[in-house]
Amino acid sequence: MPMTSGMYSSNTSEWETPDWLFVKLDNEFKFTLDSCATIDNAKVKNFISPDDDALIQPWHGRVFMNPPYGREIGKWVAKAYEEARTNAAVVVCLLPSRTDTSWWHDYCMKGELRFLRGRLKFSNSKNSAPFPSVVVIFRR
Repeated sequence: MPMTSGMYSSNTSEWETPDWLFVKLDNEFKFTLDSCATIDNAKVKNFISPDDDALIQPWHGRVFMNPPYGREIGKWVAKAYEEARTNAAVVVCLLPSRTDTSWWHDYCMKGELRFLRGRLKFSNSKNSAPFPSVVVIFRR
């Protein structure tokens, strides 16, 4: 089986943010919360783990979100959009650029879009992602 076979399947929905990209975004936004993290991959001291279920927690401040990229991603994007409108000043999302999906048109098109050139090499992968990425910024 080729080394990239897991990247094209549902073996994992977690793609750890490359440090260089997080640092660049953090320098601009000064994040106060990582809304989708584990103790092993948290980029911000204050984070919400899967055990705490970020989809039901309120988010405040300057939030970084790199959600699970599985079938539930639309729920995460909707949550980021709503939290920016009601609680958080800014929610910055690292997402796959899936411009053909409902969640893209319903939410991402209402945010600031920063398309990333090339394919990201996520921190937990030996190869570049099989999809393009985008940073979507939701503000009040």
